[in-house]
Amino acid sequence: MREDPTIASHVTRLAQECPSQTALIYPGGQMSYRELEETSVRCAQGLLKAGISPGVRSVLMVKPGPELMVLAFALFRIGAIPVLVDPGMGWTKLKQCLAEVLPEAFIGTTIAHIARVVLGWGKGLIKTRIVVGPMAPLFGTSYLKVLQTADHGDHQPCDISLDAPAAVVFTSGSTGLPKGVVYTHRMFNEQVRLLRDTFRIEPGEVDLATFPLFALFDPALRMTTVFPKMDFTRPGQVDPRAIIGAIRRSGATHMFGSPALLDKVGRFGEPRKVELSSLKRVLSAGAPVAPAVLERFASMLPPNAQIHTPYGATEALPVSSISHREVLEAGGSAQGKGTCVGRPLEGVQVAVIKTSDDPLESWTADLIVEPGVVGELVVWGDNVSTEYFRRPEANRLAKIPMPDGQVRHRMGDLGYLDESGRIWFCGRKSHRVITSSGTLYTVPCEGVFNSHPDVYRTALVGVGNPPNQAPVLCVEVEKNVKRRHLGRIRQELLELGSGHDHTRVIHTVLFHPAFPVDIRHNAKIFREKLAIWATDRIGSKHS
Repeated sequence: MREDPTIASHVTRLAQECPSQTALIYPGGQMSYRELEETSVRCAQGLLKAGISPGVRSVLMVKPGPELMVLAFALFRIGAIPVLVDPGMGWTKLKQCLAEVLPEAFIGTTIAHIARVVLGWGKGLIKTRIVVGPMAPLFGTSYLKVLQTADHGDHQPCDISLDAPAAVVFTSGSTGLPKGVVYTHRMFNEQVRLLRDTFRIEPGEVDLATFPLFALFDPALRMTTVFPKMDFTRPGQVDPRAIIGAIRRSGATHMFGSPALLDKVGRFGEPRKVELSSLKRVLSAGAPVAPAVLERFASMLPPNAQIHTPYGATEALPVSSISHREVLEAGGSAQGKGTCVGRPLEGVQVAVIKTSDDPLESWTADLIVEPGVVGELVVWGDNVSTEYFRRPEANRLAKIPMPDGQVRHRMGDLGYLDESGRIWFCGRKSHRVITSSGTLYTVPCEGVFNSHPDVYRTALVGVGNPPNQAPVLCVEVEKNVKRRHLGRIRQELLELGSGHDHTRVIHTVLFHPAFPVDIRHNAKIFREKLAIWATDRIGSKHS
């Protein structure tokens, strides 16, 4: 029998070794590893009969739950290429992304198919349509029918290379149009190794999956997946009681949550002295996690539990990690040093190079800057994607080819290495503010102002054109702050800024009711939108 190099192989192994172990728990039911394996094998056979063959790019727009897991593993099993997008990115962006990826199959909910038809997604390209939900005959073949048409025999793994495309995963689009990142099976396998070894995940653990894509790793990590009742596109608006209840009922030992979700649950749980005694570790990523958020959530955890804030991106995950204890001990945020994101993980290489907006055709030693100097973060390793799908210009800007065929990825992030080799994150390259007196980096500047007790978060933006941009601090205050106090807060923020060399040049403070943020994590601030807003406000001389 051919060896299956895909992450679906872990489902097969667990179905043989521990068939009765619970694989999935979701609102309304649960599924063992034997049931998950049998259903995904039937689904793989049904998909082949429906016309989805190896290499077919298949848009997968299904709500988190058993259908998502079964379909994803079935697609991996037959060598098809799932295309994963965030439906909340907006209709226009979705249409552009799907047109770019040239999908040949569309697997989605009834609502997703209605949108596909009305908005013309993949028009003239899609040959196979699978519907998860009612009204299937109007839009394609029912998912249930796909399961029923299977041969009910063993499905032999396809002849799949480790370096063959495994999926196209779109970025969140926080700095422009989302890009399709090409994942290979080697990438997935390396990510599994890094997650298992770095966080010491043990067989039999239970994962509360508030970020569904991470749930695809759970079988490889021998974990049970728990899908809580929540809107996964709005983690920042989650009901804290639903999360706390799901953790307690399932005995979850592991959890991945966006910074916005941790903030919401921590604000609810800390004053009520909530205890989450089963949790051993919490992972949070997608944006810097404020020290106050870490402290609040940590107050609910057992003494030996850890909150880890891994650093990475869709193109390279994970790159480094740091525990909440080290973050709080390292400090630096309020002093404007940036956010410490830990040391590179074993097998992941990181360098800091001179900041440039131009493509780099080759790698040279003189690109690298000294420790402590802010530059552009570059990473490489088996967990790093080497290309975007059908985006040659994005590849030119983000990828550096090496003579041995290896590709190094420019993260688009700015930061520096300290003397002990830790990475300090200073913000996105495209968000730096270039003034006549020098360059300002968002995260080090914002850290100074975020220490104010009445401030929820801040965002530094530039008004005008480089190299003569005017720095403007946009501020979102805590919900309980009255409007009459804004004048006082503005003055106190300016006083805070005057105490540091890099922030004393910031003289304009604008208060914003609610920052625009990304759909995936509800934590990445759309500074481009805030810059337009700030320009309009300054232009109207109204603040």
